[in-house]
Amino acid sequence: MMSTETVPPVKRVQGHKGYKNRRRLSRELALQGIYQWQVTGGNARDIGMQLQQVSFFSKADGPYFSDLLQGVLEHAADLQTQIQPHLDRQIAELSPVECSILLIGTYEMVYRPEIPCRAIINEAIELAKSYGGTDGHKYVNGVLDKLATRLRAVELQHPPARNKDSG
Repeated sequence: MMSTETVPPVKRVQGHKGYKNRRRLSRELALQGIYQWQVTGGNARDIGMQLQQVSFFSKADGPYFSDLLQGVLEHAADLQTQIQPHLDRQIAELSPVECSILLIGTYEMVYRPEIPCRAIINEAIELAKSYGGTDGHKYVNGVLDKLATRLRAVELQHPPARNKDSG
């Protein structure tokens, strides 16, 4: 089993009863797994199994967590290629936390079209505020806004009706 000493701890959020909160917890767990993958080079299966052992995993949306973790790691090279033109430095120079958040947000924009891009960006900002550097959320917001303009241009021009279950 891999060491978790280099992995930022997942903060427990009170009241994971709502669908959105379950999704947020899934994103937090996926963030931890993607961070661990970047830092240690572990494989997705082992990381996923390790994270499923945390005491509050049952409060997360398990299938969504698995989709995020597996999907981001499977498509990481393509996602990084899509992110890079919108950065002011090489992707390897980003902090692993901000990079992980950008990978999650980009994955959701590309592979989860049912989730409105504004919800994706807002969730990424919240992750960056909780786990990123001091102004990391501003950087994440700027990069994902630029990506949304390219990946979700039609949606931005004609936003979908609000759906509580989207985020």
